[in-house]
Amino acid sequence: MDFDGTGDERARFRICFVCTGNICRSPMAETVFRAIAREEGFEDSVEVTSAGTGDWHVGERADPRTLTALIRRDYDGSAHRAKQFEPSWFADLDLVIALDRSHERVLRAWAPTEQERAKVHLLTAFDPDRAGLDVADPYYSDDAMFDHTLAQIEHSARALFAQIRPALRQGAA
Repeated sequence: MDFDGTGDERARFRICFVCTGNICRSPMAETVFRAIAREEGFEDSVEVTSAGTGDWHVGERADPRTLTALIRRDYDGSAHRAKQFEPSWFADLDLVIALDRSHERVLRAWAPTEQERAKVHLLTAFDPDRAGLDVADPYYSDDAMFDHTLAQIEHSARALFAQIRPALRQGAA
């Protein structure tokens, strides 16, 4: 599995964000989470990737509206290329983060063992302000919705990072 393309074997914690086609929400989450890890000084301790439950966009860049929303918030998602989640990846991941409950159900169904099903979580489950809610899908909407979705992801990604930070500090993630 190719995470961020660095091939850095020192990374201890591996996380994959998953949405439907891997062109809107999950690339946003991947980009944001990687930026958070970098600003917190843990970029060498975390490998981040994203994928879709479907294969419609494999190899494509993120949706232009996704890239524009990211640029407006000073993120760079230009290197992203869509891929489909493969159940074989579970063995190499510490967390598989679904952007909505439909993704969470699909991922849990794909997980071959109970231990691997336990790696699947909804992004908002880590966010006390949004626990259990889906991250809005902006695909059929306008630029304002892409900005709204990105704001949701930023807030929940920061909450997720706060949850894993203590394990990263101990090197036991």
